Amino acid sequence: MPQTVISISTSGQGLYEFTEAAQDFLRRTQVGEGLLTVFVRHTSCSLIIQENADPDVRRDMKTFFSRLVPPTTDPQMRWVTHTTEGSDDMPAHIKAALTAASLGIPVRDGRLMLGTWQGIYLFEHRDQPHVRQVVLHLSP
Repeated sequence: MPQTVISISTSGQGLYEFTEAAQDFLRRTQVGEGLLTVFVRHTSCSLIIQENADPDVRRDMKTFFSRLVPPTTDPQMRWVTHTTEGSDDMPAHIKAALTAASLGIPVRDGRLMLGTWQGIYLFEHRDQPHVRQVVLHLSP
């Protein structure tokens, strides 16, 4: 079963599309049909499938999650005790818990069966730059 790990560099909170990297992996495997499992190896970022046509969607998603789970410097977050790595650390874990660490995407004719405007994104929840590892595993 084909598998690889890709690295995604982030520059702070936001959505980072890697649909083309996943599709490149499929081309290299030469497997026509199967299920691509995408798994992120971190607890302060996540994976989502989202619209990839209008950048306003990415901005609005980032803003929504920032409002839903603000940094621990916000008075409504004073209940948080895990602040070892900064005011964005525990909120990042909460955001990751609300989204997904893995996705399953069907593959047909060697192509991801995503909709016209869908893309695969790493959703970075931390303020500082990181290099994130994402595992791509194709089950024929």
